[in-house]
Amino acid sequence: MKLVEHFKHGLNSPICLTWELTYACNLSCVHCLSSSGRRDPRELSTAECKAVIDELERMQVFYVNIGGGEPTVRPDFWELVEYAVSHHVGVKFSTNGVKITPERARRLASTDYVDVQISLDGATADVNDAVRGPGSYDTAMRAMRNLADAGFRGFKLSVVMTRQNIGQLDQFAEIADTYGAQLRITRLRPSGRGADVWDELHPTAEQQLELYDWLVAHGEKVLTGDSFFHLNALGSDPLPGLNLCGAGRVVCLIDPVGDVYACPFAIHQEFLAGNVRDEGGFARVWSSSELFTRLRGPQTGGACTSCSAYDSCQGGCMAAKFFTGLPLDGPDPECVQGHGERALQAVVSAPRSDVDHSHRKRRAVPVDISFGPPAGTRPDRACDTSPLAGLR
Repeated sequence: MKLVEHFKHGLNSPICLTWELTYACNLSCVHCLSSSGRRDPRELSTAECKAVIDELERMQVFYVNIGGGEPTVRPDFWELVEYAVSHHVGVKFSTNGVKITPERARRLASTDYVDVQISLDGATADVNDAVRGPGSYDTAMRAMRNLADAGFRGFKLSVVMTRQNIGQLDQFAEIADTYGAQLRITRLRPSGRGADVWDELHPTAEQQLELYDWLVAHGEKVLTGDSFFHLNALGSDPLPGLNLCGAGRVVCLIDPVGDVYACPFAIHQEFLAGNVRDEGGFARVWSSSELFTRLRGPQTGGACTSCSAYDSCQGGCMAAKFFTGLPLDGPDPECVQGHGERALQAVVSAPRSDVDHSHRKRRAVPVDISFGPPAGTRPDRACDTSPLAGLR
């Protein structure tokens, strides 16, 4: 039996566990899949986070992907990283780079089992800052320079592919090479605030082919995870990565308040499996939740199974379908055979995530590296506190 067949039935522990430690963020990226911005006052405490790490150690989870929000603005972030590593759980964390100082970069470079992903969505400031906010390009470049100067080799440059940056793939590769990093590209999903800009930002059919051809030529040096398996229907050369939706089978998400979702891109009640604060903790959710059990069972594939490309693309991305209003056993909205485009014409409305911690003005904003509210003012709610308050 092929390894991917084992994955379809689920594993004893997730291969790739994404953990969003906080919804607080100094940016308001227009495509943020978790609609981050303001901190949720219910987020897991330091003690609760350490208890989850203890569970992951017992489950022999090899590493965890930590994100947010901007995880480094949690006051206990570095403490939790050190705790995870000392308990045999490796850490890969995604950051916009705002807290990657020269001193912190040197400490990271000397720490085993820790990897860093710097987010950048444009190879030039104008393309990046239109999505991530003014000043965010310079912040990311400074963070990469600090990591390179500290001798940190092989950290990741993480890019969400959009209509505006597909043509910059070679430039992204050059930036990664310049700083001794590895390029990682991911797919734009219509999740969170991404739903608002999906029509504007998702690549065209011609760009999908351009991306496929580029990955065939350069894919051995580029990380993609399971982002682009829907493109396999374009040709006979399979792309590297997992050709499978791993939701609830090999991947899942823990959000800042402890809710466990089947997919990092599907933060919605429909895909909520439980909470780590419930009896039995994360281990029980992973092993026994009704949702995960259902996802690990045989999937019909619907009308897609009659398509000659089904074995190549497996019907595409669950989250992309759901948040564009398509049935889960229907075609991917970016189906390269055109089936998704035709199916979208019949969609009347699409679900939206029921989690939103966006800043009050839902637009790209400048990078704020202040240390709290202006003198003489107080936030009117706990979740409106500056995520960088108190940091030095």
